[in-house]
Amino acid sequence: MLLFFTLIDFVLVCCFLYQWGGGLVHSLGQNMSVKFYNGILNIYVPGILYVQGDGISDPYQDMTHSVYPAIAYNEERLWYQAKEDSLSDYENLAAMENEQAKQMIEENRKAAQVKKVDETADEEVKVATGKDKAGEKKVTINRKKLEDFDYLRQTFYQVDSTTTIGKKQLNVKKLLTPDMTVDMETEGPQILIYHTHSQEGYKDSKPGDAATSVVGVGDYLTELLEKEGFEVLHHKGEYDVNDRDHAYSNAAPHIQKILEENPTIQVVIDLHRDGVGENTRLVTKQNGKKMAKIMFFNGLSRTTAAGDIAYLKNPYIDENLAFSFQMQLKAAEYYPDLTRRIYLKGYRFNMHFCPKSMLVEVGAQTNTFEEAKNSMEPLADLLAKVLKSED
Repeated sequence: MLLFFTLIDFVLVCCFLYQWGGGLVHSLGQNMSVKFYNGILNIYVPGILYVQGDGISDPYQDMTHSVYPAIAYNEERLWYQAKEDSLSDYENLAAMENEQAKQMIEENRKAAQVKKVDETADEEVKVATGKDKAGEKKVTINRKKLEDFDYLRQTFYQVDSTTTIGKKQLNVKKLLTPDMTVDMETEGPQILIYHTHSQEGYKDSKPGDAATSVVGVGDYLTELLEKEGFEVLHHKGEYDVNDRDHAYSNAAPHIQKILEENPTIQVVIDLHRDGVGENTRLVTKQNGKKMAKIMFFNGLSRTTAAGDIAYLKNPYIDENLAFSFQMQLKAAEYYPDLTRRIYLKGYRFNMHFCPKSMLVEVGAQTNTFEEAKNSMEPLADLLAKVLKSED
């Protein structure tokens, strides 16, 4: 009997290994290689990994790929998996955001019973009466309420599944403390605007005509910011032509060179256009105009799968987060419904060159160019309020 049951157990184990063993070994091997890559290699060859992560052509990169091909492949796989969000995923996310936005608007309406904004902000949200003009405050967000981490995260942020964030980074005092004011007395540009994905267009953009694409939106933002008294450098380099997947790596050395040649630049804005499901329309109405909704975007240099990414180090993550939050808070008070929630994702997105770095998604492919262009008016006003401390 013992021999009989031993044989049965042996047969079952063989069947299990035949059916699922390959997948388990493959998965285990991938996970072990990723952990090994981010652990041991970061200790012994950090310089090589840093160069490899930035995508810079270098003999060290070739050596890394040749010596550690399996590990390099797995890290590359993690990178591209994070970019494989399908249109349906975007559509579901946008639909969820729209529902949450409606909920927030309804809550604000219910809280709009008071006639005067109390400076102590005892209420969660109070409506300021008689302020319907463009650029004036519509509501006041209670700063005390923002000390609740769960409220702060759910109200102002959308965290991608590729990454994680906690109370240490999303702390309202930490987000509001940094002074975002720029030195307006310098001779030279204070703001750089560029486009990692310059080929992104809108519903009615003309193929091959940059003036009707996200670059044209950047032209209008440049014009508006110059009227606010800023000196702006609008860089129109193309880094995603026939190679969208490596656009950030392609752009990095050029942006770094621009900043080295223009040390007066204190703010860097990477202007994009999002991609959503064809049935999703990211539209709001501000100052009597239809506008594309905008979304601020941050990279955390951390993935859920691998933890902190040492070779994608960003010394300015806290400043990046403070910049986008201060902009988001001003938008919620002066232009309710203009912005989607701040999107947090796992990588760096070239936001490591400057403390005041910002990635902005202006509408999507389902918006018209005019809607995208119109939204630059409140965006320029918000930038002026934050960068010149106007309030």
